[in-house]
Amino acid sequence: MASPTASPHGRTGRPPLTSRAQIVAAAREIIERDGWERLTVRRLAAEIGVGATTLYHHVRSKEDLLVLVLNHYLGTIERPRLPSDPRDRIIAAAVAMHDAAAAWPWAVEIVTTDGFLGLLDESALWMVEDIVAAAEDYGCTPAQAIVVFRSIWYYTAGEILVRANTARSRAGDLRPASLSRLDASRLPRLAAIGDHWATVSQGDTYPQGLRALVDGLLAQAGPAVS
Repeated sequence: MASPTASPHGRTGRPPLTSRAQIVAAAREIIERDGWERLTVRRLAAEIGVGATTLYHHVRSKEDLLVLVLNHYLGTIERPRLPSDPRDRIIAAAVAMHDAAAAWPWAVEIVTTDGFLGLLDESALWMVEDIVAAAEDYGCTPAQAIVVFRSIWYYTAGEILVRANTARSRAGDLRPASLSRLDASRLPRLAAIGDHWATVSQGDTYPQGLRALVDGLLAQAGPAVS
């Protein structure tokens, strides 16, 4: 007699879930299909056909699940060879951080909470380490190096979230709007450049803005003057 096989939803014939790789794959499927807000331990257990108690042996909360998924994803990103020049190293590490986050914009919503980075594995924090180290090598104090990273991260996260939300609006959630509709007698400059705004916004301005931001931050490097 043939042994039972798993159903499409994994509700019969599937052995108890014991692999972290299986947990990550199932959690990621829920996130990409329904959004990270809908991910819970109980929902994941039901999705894969095991009891919640079984799953609680591996993860204790939704936060644990999110951290597990993010650590797995960030751990698969190849660490690039960075330039020796501190300023160029900061920019290269920031671009790598941007590209990794842009591939998973939903993850940006999670890690925009201060303190969340502290929950990630060491293998997932190399981009943070490289940016902070390069800032200190340039001459920043530890406090200034933190400001450098935080400022770059805020700029990067904002750029990714704006583009992700814009993509959703183009999919039909929001109707497109143009600044050219503005009253030129009240807002003359905005009305004049309104037709160009969308064109410029669609371009990739992240590297240009990043270089200007980094240069401005590093210009303040060195011991603070009281």
